[in-house]
Amino acid sequence: MTAEGFVEGRRLQLARGVLLQCIMGGYPPARFYGSDDGDLALVAEPTQIHRLPWSDEPRALAICDADELSGESSPLSTRGQLKKVIARYAERGLAPVVATELEFFVFAPNPDPTQAFRPPVGLDGRREDGQSAFSVSSNNGLRLFFSEVYKCMAALGLPRDTFMHEMGVSQFEINLLHGDPLLLADQTFLFKHLLKEVALKHGLTVVCMAKPLAHTPGSSMHIHQSLVEIGSGRNVFSDASGEATATFRHFIGGQQAAMADFTALFAPNVNSYQRLCHPYASPNNACWSHDNRAAGLRIPASSPVARRVENRLPGADANPYLALAASLAAGLHGIEQELEPSEAIQGEFVVPDNLALPCTLHAALERLKRSHLARELFGPEFIEGYIASKTLELTSFFDEITPWERRVLAAQA
Repeated sequence: MTAEGFVEGRRLQLARGVLLQCIMGGYPPARFYGSDDGDLALVAEPTQIHRLPWSDEPRALAICDADELSGESSPLSTRGQLKKVIARYAERGLAPVVATELEFFVFAPNPDPTQAFRPPVGLDGRREDGQSAFSVSSNNGLRLFFSEVYKCMAALGLPRDTFMHEMGVSQFEINLLHGDPLLLADQTFLFKHLLKEVALKHGLTVVCMAKPLAHTPGSSMHIHQSLVEIGSGRNVFSDASGEATATFRHFIGGQQAAMADFTALFAPNVNSYQRLCHPYASPNNACWSHDNRAAGLRIPASSPVARRVENRLPGADANPYLALAASLAAGLHGIEQELEPSEAIQGEFVVPDNLALPCTLHAALERLKRSHLARELFGPEFIEGYIASKTLELTSFFDEITPWERRVLAAQA
Protein backbone atom coordinates (compact mmCIF):
# COMPACT_ATOMS: atom_id res chain seq x y z
CA MET A 1 0.00 0.00 0.00
CA THR A 2 1.11 3.62 -0.28
CA ALA A 3 3.11 5.21 2.50
CA GLU A 4 0.37 7.82 2.85
CA GLY A 5 -2.31 5.17 3.32
CA PHE A 6 -0.20 3.33 5.87
CA VAL A 7 0.56 6.47 7.91
CA GLU A 8 -3.13 7.43 7.87
CA GLY A 9 -3.96 4.08 9.44
CA ARG A 10 -5.95 2.79 6.50
CA ARG A 11 -6.92 -0.83 7.24
CA LEU A 12 -5.51 -3.48 4.94
CA GLN A 13 -7.73 -6.55 4.58
CA LEU A 14 -7.01 -10.00 3.23
CA ALA A 15 -9.21 -12.98 2.38
CA ARG A 16 -9.01 -15.69 5.06
CA GLY A 17 -8.19 -18.33 2.47
CA VAL A 18 -4.84 -16.72 1.69
CA LEU A 19 -3.49 -18.09 4.98
CA LEU A 20 -4.01 -21.60 3.58
CA GLN A 21 -2.66 -20.89 0.10
CA CYS A 22 -0.37 -23.75 -0.92
CA ILE A 23 3.12 -23.21 -2.33
CA MET A 24 1.93 -23.71 -5.95
CA GLY A 25 -0.66 -20.95 -5.49
CA GLY A 26 -3.87 -22.97 -5.16
CA TYR A 27 -6.27 -23.34 -2.24
CA PRO A 28 -7.98 -26.20 -0.45
CA PRO A 29 -11.81 -26.27 -0.48
CA ALA A 30 -13.44 -23.21 1.08
CA ARG A 31 -14.86 -25.22 3.98
CA PHE A 32 -11.36 -25.17 5.52
CA TYR A 33 -11.30 -21.38 5.87
CA GLY A 34 -14.97 -20.46 5.98
CA SER A 35 -17.29 -20.89 3.05
CA ASP A 36 -17.75 -17.12 2.68
CA ASP A 37 -13.96 -16.59 2.51
CA GLY A 38 -14.42 -13.38 4.45
CA ASP A 39 -11.72 -10.83 5.21
CA LEU A 40 -9.06 -10.64 7.88
CA ALA A 41 -7.41 -7.42 9.03
CA LEU A 42 -3.63 -7.13 8.68
CA VAL A 43 -2.46 -5.24 11.77
CA ALA A 44 1.14 -4.02 11.60
CA GLU A 45 3.46 -4.84 14.49
CA PRO A 46 4.81 -1.38 15.49
CA THR A 47 8.29 -2.71 16.27
CA GLN A 48 8.60 -4.52 12.93
CA ILE A 49 8.25 -1.75 10.35
CA HIS A 50 11.44 -1.52 8.30
CA ARG A 51 12.81 0.59 5.49
CA LEU A 52 14.30 -1.94 3.04
CA PRO A 53 17.98 -1.05 2.66
CA TRP A 54 18.52 -3.12 -0.49
CA SER A 55 15.79 -1.34 -2.46
CA ASP A 56 16.88 1.37 -4.91
CA GLU A 57 13.54 3.17 -4.54
CA PRO A 58 12.13 3.92 -1.07
CA ARG A 59 10.20 0.89 0.15
CA ALA A 60 9.23 -0.43 3.55
CA LEU A 61 8.01 -3.73 4.96
CA ALA A 62 5.71 -4.21 7.93
CA ILE A 63 5.22 -7.58 9.61
CA CYS A 64 1.54 -7.92 10.44
CA ASP A 65 -0.77 -9.99 12.58
CA ALA A 66 -3.73 -11.51 10.78
CA ASP A 67 -6.76 -10.75 12.96
CA GLU A 68 -10.43 -11.48 12.54
CA LEU A 69 -12.51 -8.35 11.91
CA SER A 70 -13.93 -8.84 15.40
CA GLY A 71 -10.44 -8.23 16.80
CA GLU A 72 -9.19 -11.64 17.95
CA SER A 73 -6.25 -13.37 16.31
CA SER A 74 -7.14 -15.64 13.40
CA PRO A 75 -6.68 -19.31 14.31
CA LEU A 76 -5.16 -19.77 10.83
CA SER A 77 -2.29 -17.37 11.60
CA THR A 78 1.00 -19.03 12.49
CA ARG A 79 2.23 -15.82 14.14
CA GLY A 80 -0.98 -15.78 16.16
CA GLN A 81 -0.44 -19.42 17.17
CA LEU A 82 3.03 -18.58 18.48
CA LYS A 83 1.67 -15.64 20.48
CA LYS A 84 -0.90 -17.94 22.11
CA VAL A 85 1.79 -20.41 23.18
CA ILE A 86 3.90 -17.60 24.68
CA ALA A 87 0.81 -16.34 26.56
CA ARG A 88 0.21 -19.81 28.02
CA TYR A 89 3.76 -19.82 29.41
CA ALA A 90 3.20 -16.34 30.86
CA GLU A 91 0.16 -17.65 32.77
CA ARG A 92 2.60 -19.94 34.59
CA GLY A 93 5.05 -17.08 35.25
CA LEU A 94 7.46 -18.33 32.59
CA ALA A 95 8.97 -16.84 29.45
CA PRO A 96 10.60 -18.97 26.74
CA VAL A 97 13.98 -17.87 25.43
CA VAL A 98 14.98 -19.21 22.02
CA ALA A 99 17.61 -18.91 19.32
CA THR A 100 17.53 -20.14 15.75
CA GLU A 101 20.41 -21.45 13.65
CA LEU A 102 19.57 -21.10 9.96
CA GLU A 103 21.52 -22.82 7.19
CA PHE A 104 21.26 -21.87 3.51
CA PHE A 105 22.98 -22.34 0.15
CA VAL A 106 24.24 -19.63 -2.19
CA PHE A 107 24.06 -20.76 -5.83
CA ALA A 108 24.47 -19.40 -9.30
CA PRO A 109 21.18 -18.60 -11.11
CA ASN A 110 19.22 -21.74 -11.99
CA PRO A 111 16.77 -20.89 -14.80
CA ASP A 112 16.28 -24.58 -15.73
CA PRO A 113 14.89 -26.48 -12.72
CA THR A 114 15.70 -29.82 -14.42
CA GLN A 115 19.38 -29.02 -13.88
CA ALA A 116 21.18 -29.33 -10.55
CA PHE A 117 22.15 -26.25 -8.57
CA ARG A 118 25.75 -25.07 -9.01
CA PRO A 119 27.94 -22.89 -6.80
CA PRO A 120 28.50 -19.37 -8.11
CA VAL A 121 31.72 -18.22 -9.73
CA GLY A 122 33.65 -16.40 -7.03
CA LEU A 123 35.94 -13.40 -7.26
CA ASP A 124 38.79 -15.82 -7.97
CA GLY A 125 36.98 -16.99 -11.12
CA ARG A 126 36.36 -20.50 -9.75
CA ARG A 127 33.42 -22.44 -8.37
CA GLU A 128 33.71 -23.88 -4.89
CA ASP A 129 34.33 -27.62 -4.89
CA GLY A 130 33.33 -28.48 -1.34
CA GLN A 131 36.60 -28.05 0.55
CA SER A 132 35.74 -24.87 2.42
CA ALA A 133 33.76 -26.12 5.43
CA PHE A 134 34.50 -23.91 8.47
CA SER A 135 37.36 -22.18 6.62
CA VAL A 136 38.20 -18.62 7.63
CA SER A 137 38.56 -17.74 3.94
CA SER A 138 35.61 -19.74 2.66
CA ASN A 139 33.37 -16.82 1.72
CA ASN A 140 36.02 -14.61 0.10
CA GLY A 141 34.63 -15.43 -3.33
CA LEU A 142 31.29 -14.00 -2.16
CA ARG A 143 32.73 -11.07 -0.24
CA LEU A 144 30.64 -8.37 -1.91
CA PHE A 145 27.42 -10.33 -1.34
CA PHE A 146 28.11 -10.98 2.33
CA SER A 147 29.26 -7.40 2.93
CA GLU A 148 25.85 -6.17 1.79
CA VAL A 149 24.08 -8.88 3.82
CA TYR A 150 25.86 -7.64 6.97
CA LYS A 151 25.01 -4.00 6.22
CA CYS A 152 21.37 -4.82 5.56
CA MET A 153 21.15 -6.84 8.77
CA ALA A 154 22.46 -3.87 10.73
CA ALA A 155 19.98 -1.55 8.99
CA LEU A 156 17.09 -3.87 9.92
CA GLY A 157 18.29 -4.24 13.51
CA LEU A 158 19.08 -7.95 13.12
CA PRO A 159 21.86 -8.79 15.60
CA ARG A 160 23.98 -11.75 14.54
CA ASP A 161 25.99 -14.05 16.74
CA THR A 162 28.13 -16.08 14.33
CA PHE A 163 28.29 -16.60 10.58
CA MET A 164 30.16 -19.57 9.16
CA HIS A 165 30.63 -21.76 6.13
CA GLU A 166 28.84 -25.05 6.72
CA MET A 167 29.60 -28.58 5.48
CA GLY A 168 27.84 -28.36 2.11
CA VAL A 169 29.14 -26.84 -1.12
CA SER A 170 28.52 -23.07 -0.88
CA GLN A 171 26.45 -23.65 2.28
CA PHE A 172 26.45 -21.16 5.14
CA GLU A 173 24.92 -20.77 8.59
CA ILE A 174 23.91 -17.85 10.76
CA ASN A 175 23.22 -18.05 14.48
CA LEU A 176 20.80 -15.35 15.62
CA LEU A 177 21.11 -14.05 19.19
CA HIS A 178 18.76 -15.67 21.69
CA GLY A 179 15.70 -13.81 22.90
CA ASP A 180 11.90 -13.64 22.87
CA PRO A 181 10.38 -16.29 20.56
CA LEU A 182 8.15 -13.87 18.65
CA LEU A 183 11.09 -11.53 18.04
CA LEU A 184 13.28 -14.44 16.88
CA ALA A 185 10.57 -15.70 14.52
CA ASP A 186 10.25 -12.19 13.05
CA GLN A 187 14.03 -11.90 12.72
CA THR A 188 14.35 -15.32 11.08
CA PHE A 189 11.62 -14.43 8.59
CA LEU A 190 13.23 -11.06 7.83
CA PHE A 191 16.67 -12.60 7.44
CA LYS A 192 15.45 -15.16 4.89
CA HIS A 193 13.70 -12.41 2.93
CA LEU A 194 16.82 -10.23 3.11
CA LEU A 195 19.05 -13.05 1.86
CA LYS A 196 16.98 -13.67 -1.24
CA GLU A 197 16.62 -10.00 -2.11
CA VAL A 198 20.32 -9.18 -1.71
CA ALA A 199 21.27 -12.30 -3.65
CA LEU A 200 19.18 -11.18 -6.62
CA LYS A 201 21.03 -7.84 -6.66
CA HIS A 202 24.32 -9.75 -6.91
CA GLY A 203 23.21 -12.18 -9.60
CA LEU A 204 22.99 -15.05 -7.11
CA THR A 205 20.31 -17.42 -5.84
CA VAL A 206 19.86 -18.18 -2.14
CA VAL A 207 18.07 -21.48 -1.52
CA CYS A 208 16.51 -22.43 1.82
CA MET A 209 15.33 -25.86 0.71
CA ALA A 210 15.99 -28.58 3.25
CA LYS A 211 18.03 -30.64 0.74
CA PRO A 212 18.90 -28.88 -2.53
CA LEU A 213 21.88 -31.10 -3.43
CA ALA A 214 22.20 -34.88 -3.38
CA HIS A 215 25.11 -36.44 -1.44
CA THR A 216 25.48 -33.17 0.48
CA PRO A 217 24.34 -32.11 3.94
CA GLY A 218 20.93 -30.47 4.06
CA SER A 219 19.97 -27.17 5.66
CA SER A 220 18.46 -27.06 9.12
CA MET A 221 16.84 -24.50 11.37
CA HIS A 222 17.84 -25.79 14.79
CA ILE A 223 15.90 -24.25 17.69
CA HIS A 224 17.58 -23.66 21.08
CA GLN A 225 15.06 -23.38 23.91
CA SER A 226 15.18 -22.47 27.58
CA LEU A 227 12.67 -21.07 30.07
CA VAL A 228 13.16 -18.23 32.51
CA GLU A 229 11.10 -17.05 35.44
CA ILE A 230 9.34 -13.78 34.66
CA GLY A 231 10.74 -11.09 36.93
CA SER A 232 13.91 -12.78 38.13
CA GLY A 233 15.11 -14.02 34.75
CA ARG A 234 16.26 -17.27 36.40
CA ASN A 235 16.68 -20.26 34.06
CA VAL A 236 14.19 -22.77 35.49
CA PHE A 237 16.00 -25.67 33.79
CA SER A 238 18.69 -25.42 36.50
CA ASP A 239 18.31 -25.35 40.29
CA ALA A 240 20.32 -23.33 42.82
CA SER A 241 23.06 -25.96 42.88
CA GLY A 242 23.33 -26.03 39.08
CA GLU A 243 21.60 -29.37 38.62
CA ALA A 244 18.85 -30.10 36.08
CA THR A 245 15.32 -29.58 37.40
CA ALA A 246 12.09 -31.53 37.05
CA THR A 247 10.86 -28.76 34.73
CA PHE A 248 13.82 -29.49 32.44
CA ARG A 249 12.98 -33.21 32.36
CA HIS A 250 9.28 -32.59 31.77
CA PHE A 251 10.06 -30.15 28.91
CA ILE A 252 12.12 -32.86 27.19
CA GLY A 253 9.38 -35.41 27.91
CA GLY A 254 6.84 -33.19 26.17
CA GLN A 255 9.11 -32.71 23.18
CA GLN A 256 9.50 -36.47 22.86
CA ALA A 257 5.77 -37.10 23.24
CA ALA A 258 4.85 -34.65 20.45
CA MET A 259 7.65 -34.84 17.89
CA ALA A 260 6.14 -37.63 15.81
CA ASP A 261 2.72 -35.96 15.76
CA PHE A 262 4.29 -32.60 14.87
CA THR A 263 6.83 -33.79 12.28
CA ALA A 264 4.76 -32.31 9.42
CA LEU A 265 4.92 -28.92 11.17
CA PHE A 266 8.72 -29.06 11.43
CA ALA A 267 9.28 -30.71 8.02
CA PRO A 268 6.56 -29.22 5.80
CA ASN A 269 7.66 -30.20 2.29
CA VAL A 270 8.38 -33.30 0.24
CA ASN A 271 12.03 -32.24 0.07
CA SER A 272 12.21 -31.97 3.88
CA TYR A 273 12.41 -35.74 4.11
CA GLN A 274 15.36 -35.93 1.71
CA ARG A 275 17.28 -34.20 4.49
CA LEU A 276 15.89 -36.38 7.28
CA CYS A 277 16.26 -39.71 5.48
CA HIS A 278 19.86 -39.03 4.40
CA PRO A 279 21.12 -37.64 7.68
CA TYR A 280 24.32 -35.66 7.94
CA ALA A 281 23.74 -34.69 11.58
CA SER A 282 20.03 -34.36 10.68
CA PRO A 283 18.46 -36.88 13.04
CA ASN A 284 14.96 -38.13 12.36
CA ASN A 285 14.30 -39.30 15.90
CA ALA A 286 12.95 -38.11 19.24
CA CYS A 287 15.91 -39.38 21.29
CA TRP A 288 17.69 -36.96 23.59
CA SER A 289 21.30 -36.72 24.55
CA HIS A 290 23.97 -34.59 26.14
CA ASP A 291 25.92 -33.06 23.25
CA ASN A 292 25.28 -35.83 20.69
CA ARG A 293 24.35 -34.52 17.25
CA ALA A 294 22.77 -37.83 16.28
CA ALA A 295 19.88 -37.16 18.69
CA GLY A 296 16.84 -35.17 17.63
CA LEU A 297 16.94 -33.39 20.99
CA ARG A 298 20.44 -32.32 22.00
CA ILE A 299 21.52 -30.70 25.25
CA PRO A 300 24.52 -28.56 24.26
CA ALA A 301 27.47 -28.37 26.62
CA SER A 302 26.93 -25.22 28.68
CA SER A 303 26.94 -23.69 32.12
CA PRO A 304 23.83 -24.25 34.29
CA VAL A 305 22.58 -20.70 33.58
CA ALA A 306 22.58 -21.49 29.86
CA ARG A 307 21.05 -24.99 30.08
CA ARG A 308 18.80 -25.45 27.05
CA VAL A 309 17.21 -27.99 24.73
CA GLU A 310 18.11 -27.94 21.04
CA ASN A 311 15.42 -29.26 18.68
CA ARG A 312 17.35 -30.46 15.61
CA LEU A 313 14.36 -31.63 13.56
CA PRO A 314 13.24 -28.44 11.74
CA GLY A 315 14.73 -27.71 8.34
CA ALA A 316 15.53 -24.33 6.81
CA ASP A 317 12.27 -24.66 4.89
CA ALA A 318 10.15 -24.64 8.06
CA ASN A 319 7.88 -21.70 8.89
CA PRO A 320 9.74 -20.12 11.85
CA TYR A 321 6.53 -19.05 13.60
CA LEU A 322 4.99 -22.51 13.34
CA ALA A 323 8.17 -24.41 14.17
CA LEU A 324 8.72 -22.35 17.31
CA ALA A 325 5.05 -22.61 18.30
CA ALA A 326 5.05 -26.39 17.86
CA SER A 327 8.31 -26.96 19.73
CA LEU A 328 7.41 -24.71 22.66
CA ALA A 329 3.84 -26.08 22.83
CA ALA A 330 5.27 -29.59 23.05
CA GLY A 331 7.55 -28.59 25.93
CA LEU A 332 4.70 -26.90 27.78
CA HIS A 333 2.56 -30.01 27.32
CA GLY A 334 5.29 -32.01 29.04
CA ILE A 335 5.46 -29.55 31.93
CA GLU A 336 1.69 -29.49 32.40
CA GLN A 337 1.42 -33.29 32.30
CA GLU A 338 4.71 -33.86 34.19
CA LEU A 339 5.93 -36.20 31.46
CA GLU A 340 9.20 -38.00 32.06
CA PRO A 341 11.64 -38.41 29.17
CA SER A 342 13.32 -41.62 28.09
CA GLU A 343 16.86 -42.35 29.22
CA ALA A 344 19.45 -40.13 27.56
CA ILE A 345 21.49 -41.82 24.84
CA GLN A 346 25.20 -41.38 24.13
CA GLY A 347 27.58 -42.58 21.43
CA GLU A 348 26.29 -44.66 18.55
CA PHE A 349 22.78 -45.96 19.15
CA VAL A 350 19.81 -47.65 17.55
CA VAL A 351 16.62 -45.58 17.59
CA PRO A 352 13.84 -47.36 19.51
CA ASP A 353 10.63 -47.81 17.52
CA ASN A 354 8.69 -45.55 19.84
CA LEU A 355 11.12 -42.68 19.22
CA ALA A 356 11.31 -43.00 15.42
CA LEU A 357 9.62 -40.26 13.39
CA PRO A 358 7.74 -40.30 10.06
CA CYS A 359 10.12 -40.37 7.11
CA THR A 360 7.84 -39.08 4.31
CA LEU A 361 5.45 -36.16 4.05
CA HIS A 362 2.59 -38.60 3.47
CA ALA A 363 3.37 -40.50 6.67
CA ALA A 364 3.81 -37.26 8.63
CA LEU A 365 0.45 -35.90 7.46
CA GLU A 366 -1.26 -39.19 8.33
CA ARG A 367 0.24 -38.98 11.82
CA LEU A 368 -0.91 -35.37 12.16
CA LYS A 369 -4.44 -36.35 11.06
CA ARG A 370 -4.64 -38.83 13.95
CA SER A 371 -3.20 -36.44 16.54
CA HIS A 372 -5.62 -35.39 19.26
CA LEU A 373 -2.75 -33.45 20.85
CA ALA A 374 -2.25 -31.27 17.75
CA ARG A 375 -5.95 -30.36 17.67
CA GLU A 376 -5.91 -29.65 21.39
CA LEU A 377 -2.90 -27.33 21.20
CA PHE A 378 -3.54 -25.56 17.87
CA GLY A 379 -7.26 -26.00 17.31
CA PRO A 380 -9.02 -28.20 14.73
CA GLU A 381 -9.46 -25.36 12.22
CA PHE A 382 -5.73 -24.75 11.95
CA ILE A 383 -4.70 -28.42 11.86
CA GLU A 384 -7.34 -29.47 9.35
CA GLY A 385 -6.61 -26.48 7.12
CA TYR A 386 -2.87 -27.12 7.29
CA ILE A 387 -3.34 -30.78 6.34
CA ALA A 388 -5.63 -29.81 3.46
CA SER A 389 -3.08 -27.35 2.07
CA LYS A 390 -0.15 -29.75 2.42
CA THR A 391 -2.17 -32.57 0.83
CA LEU A 392 -2.62 -30.37 -2.24
CA GLU A 393 1.13 -29.92 -2.43
CA LEU A 394 1.79 -33.64 -2.02
CA THR A 395 -0.75 -34.45 -4.75
CA SER A 396 0.94 -31.97 -7.07
CA PHE A 397 4.30 -33.66 -6.44
CA PHE A 398 2.88 -37.07 -7.31
CA ASP A 399 1.42 -35.62 -10.53
CA GLU A 400 4.96 -35.37 -11.94
CA ILE A 401 7.26 -38.17 -13.10
CA THR A 402 10.84 -37.61 -11.95
CA PRO A 403 14.03 -38.00 -14.05
CA TRP A 404 15.02 -40.94 -11.83
CA GLU A 405 11.87 -42.83 -12.80
CA ARG A 406 12.46 -42.24 -16.53
CA ARG A 407 16.17 -43.07 -16.28
CA VAL A 408 15.92 -46.23 -14.17
CA LEU A 409 12.46 -47.69 -14.74
CA ALA A 410 11.82 -47.10 -18.43
CA ALA A 411 14.08 -49.95 -19.46
CA GLN A 412 12.47 -52.47 -17.13
CA ALA A 413 10.50 -55.31 -18.74
